[in-house]
Formats: sequence, structure tokens, C-alpha cells
Amino acid sequence: MPGGIVSTGTHARPIPAVAGIGLREQHIAAFFAGGLPAAWVEVHSENYMVPGGPRLAHLERVRRDRPVSCHGVGLSLGSASGVCRAHLARLCALFDRVEPGLVSEHLSWSVVDGAYLPDLLPLAYTEEALDLVRRNIEMVQEAIGRPLLIENPSSVLAFAASEISEPEFLAELARRTGCGILLDVNNVYVSSVNLGFDPHQYIDAIPAEAVGQYHLAGHAKVDIGTEEVIIDDHGSRVSAAVWSLFDYTLAGIGPRPTLIEWDTRLPELGELLDEARLADAALGRAKSMKALGRAKSTKALGRACRLPEVADAD
Repeated sequence: MPGGIVSTGTHARPIPAVAGIGLREQHIAAFFAGGLPAAWVEVHSENYMVPGGPRLAHLERVRRDRPVSCHGVGLSLGSASGVCRAHLARLCALFDRVEPGLVSEHLSWSVVDGAYLPDLLPLAYTEEALDLVRRNIEMVQEAIGRPLLIENPSSVLAFAASEISEPEFLAELARRTGCGILLDVNNVYVSSVNLGFDPHQYIDAIPAEAVGQYHLAGHAKVDIGTEEVIIDDHGSRVSAAVWSLFDYTLAGIGPRPTLIEWDTRLPELGELLDEARLADAALGRAKSMKALGRAKSTKALGRACRLPEVADAD
């Protein structure tokens, strides 16, 4: 690409279809003392775009023994001004150093006229927006030399100007760019409550082959004026409703690497690991059902293809 920003890392450690946790500095001492008690970890990329220091040293120490995923919040893929090249260059440097198994970003925008806003803002789902985000994703993917996973947002409102549903928008991005989808099941649930749609139909509209990762998190109820909405504050355990939707998602799409997100009101590391064990249990049930389904299909196929017995000739 113009300017020569290209990530060259080629030794990424693959991330298995099991549960991982977000790595937080508050948990580092306990994490190391416990022998790195998670199958893989995810970090926010922008917290590590530095040339050195203790935080990056901690991540590199973890990376020697565990797969790492990098989840970004600053690319602003929905910005009309395009992706900041300096930011992208720093991301490439981080990816070359850490060699993450997965890299992801949000379907949102947060930059206007060179000013960064403190939120991941939504965009109207139009053909114009689709082409804009497509161009930005293609620029990023060319630079990092791998597919980017795009996360569905949580929403408290919908734009009247939208022409395309959100899952269709994500599916079309994946088709046009080769990017993947980071399916945040909590975000689907949050948006379904706030906007009044069926979350199961949303999941059904997502192309299974494009999904590369799941996120699970807690949410909270808040009052906005006279309306009560829920927000994805990532500050509590995963709700029963989201666990149920996760089971539904696994049945339709299948197991993928699954992250437990917990960013506010951080608990002790043990509670975070408990949530990961619950996610692993759900993933295990889905794998068992898939294996059982294959076994039944094979058995049925064997019966269908069995030749009739022939009596011995006299």
C-alpha cells in the first residue's frame, strides 16, 4: 500500500475455540502467580502501542506461553476522513512485536476533523456507509496482512436513514472485503432489548463462516430521560439471558474462540476465571452436540448405503 505500512509478523499462535479473558494490569500479579490460568488472553491494542515499559513486558511474557488477541478501539472504521495512517503504523508495529492470533475492531466511528471522541459512535447503515467502511477495512487489512474481525456494536437508537439491517451490513462487509465478524452476543442482546427486535433472527442472519470470535460480557440498566435502556458496561457477570442466547448461537454457528469481557468494576481474577469456565462448559456442550450429530448422520448414511444381503448360492 502507499507509504509502505505493512505488518510482517508471520508466527502468530493460533487461538483455540475455548474461553479466554481480557488481560488487565490489576490482575497481572495474580495471573503470573497462578501459572497463567487462562487458555488465551485479549488486550486492547491502544494500551500497548508503546516502544517499551512494564506493561508491554508483561504482555510479551504472557505471549511466550499463551495465544494473544488484540482488540482495537481507535481505528474509527466509520470515519469519512479515513483511517489515521500514524495510528495504523503503530498498530502494525505492535502486531509485529506481539504476533496476535486474532485482531479486531469495532463497527463505529470516533474521529472527526482530527479530534478523537471518547465514544464508539454508531453509523447509519446505508450503501454509502458500506462503501466507506469497506475502503477503510481494505486499507487496514492490506497494512496488517491478515483479515480483521469486525465487532457488532451495542445500540440504544436506530437511524431512520438506515437502508440495510445490521447483520446484513456485517455480512456484506465480510463478502466484499474478506474480513471476519467478531460476534458480541451481549451486544446483540442489548440492542435487541433497546430497539425491540428478535435477537435470534439477528443471529440467524449472520454468516457462520465469517464468524471468527465471540465476546460475552455483562450489562446494566440505566435511565435516559423517561426511558430505561441497557448498556454494555462490561461491569458484571454475563446475564442468564445472554448465556441462553450464546447457547442458541453455538447451536447455529458453532464453537469459536470466546472472550469474557470485564472492563469496569473489575472483580478478583478468580471470578473472571469462573465466567470463563461457564463459557467453556457451553462450548463443550456445543462440541458434544456437533459430534453427536455427525455420528448420527454417519450412522444414518451407513444404513441408507448398506447393500441388501444376498443368500448364499446353492
